[in-house]
Amino acid sequence: MKHKILTTIAALTIGTSTAISTKATPVEAATSSTSTNDNEEMSNFVRETLKRHHVRGSVTVVKDGQPQTISYGYAWYGKRIGNGKSNVTYPTASLQKVITGAIIIQLMNETKNTNKAFNQYTKISRWYPNLKNANQISVGNLLTHTSGIKATGTEINRGYVYSEANAINWIVNNINASSSDLVGSYHYNNSNFILLTGIIRQVTGKSYEENFQNRIVDALGLKNTYLYQNIPNDKTDPISYYSNGSKNYQNPAYIKQSLASQIPGAGNLFTSPAEYYQIQAGLCNGKILNKDDFYYLTHLKSKVTDYSGGMYLQNNDSLKLAYGSIAAMHFGTWVQLTTDNQNGIIMFLNQTNDNKNDQKAVGYEILQHIKPNTFVPR
Repeated sequence: MKHKILTTIAALTIGTSTAISTKATPVEAATSSTSTNDNEEMSNFVRETLKRHHVRGSVTVVKDGQPQTISYGYAWYGKRIGNGKSNVTYPTASLQKVITGAIIIQLMNETKNTNKAFNQYTKISRWYPNLKNANQISVGNLLTHTSGIKATGTEINRGYVYSEANAINWIVNNINASSSDLVGSYHYNNSNFILLTGIIRQVTGKSYEENFQNRIVDALGLKNTYLYQNIPNDKTDPISYYSNGSKNYQNPAYIKQSLASQIPGAGNLFTSPAEYYQIQAGLCNGKILNKDDFYYLTHLKSKVTDYSGGMYLQNNDSLKLAYGSIAAMHFGTWVQLTTDNQNGIIMFLNQTNDNKNDQKAVGYEILQHIKPNTFVPR
């Protein structure tokens, strides 16, 4: 894996990179995991759109229920590893949150009529008796970011590799030491979903890692989806790069194990856009949740915005969206799909200008090409 050796290429620029790889593929190599029936025009349009906006990455385009993955540029410029290669697994950032939320819904269903039963109204003091305001904060508040928690610092690398338990304990202590708003106030905050990760651990008596493997990876038969600590040696997560439109592959940065360990359940998931599409489908087709469960997750009574359970629903619930990034990195992840999973995109970018609205504008151009006048720009 690249994580221990990136320092050897940290100063890499386009002009000096050729000395690192003797088997370089053509500059701006593009790959596509499409079948013979895939639409070549769509492939060309997506690549040209990514090129014109100076972004690089891998996009799964879904049109009339048919997914097509189109990739452009390099996941790791120094080693000429192209985006979309089978050995590349991308960070999902906050796109993981809906999965953590889905596991919570599974546990609500599984514990019914037992002494562990809970629902969206259950106060989290059951699991966090020493957490500030825990006797007022419900499970639903965590799932809708309405806990009033405002604690910061979850994505500032503290340089220590945490266990799940220690990462959750740090969050509790950080919340207790920070100011909070009234319960019911919306503040998007990783802490909410890290606390949900702790609830999953306590209800099941198993780690989030074990639950994720059994309930998501094994349930869907995924082959390129991992929590960071489980990425195998023959796989690599990509480098992130910055471009303001003048030069590509600038300011390389990558997610370190210590940082990933700080955000279990909220940003330590890596996958491909194609497999993330399988996950989105699984949230409604009974493999993870059924349609009623997904409706419950995305319509919690505590919601005060379009956000509930890890997704934003818009256009009278016809669209589901989520965006993710990691502080001090240049990654941008965006999903926008029709709620029936028949049309939309999963876009994993590893070169951006660090402006999320610009990234969404790229995605929206593609969405308009898939099905005009169906999607929203952000």
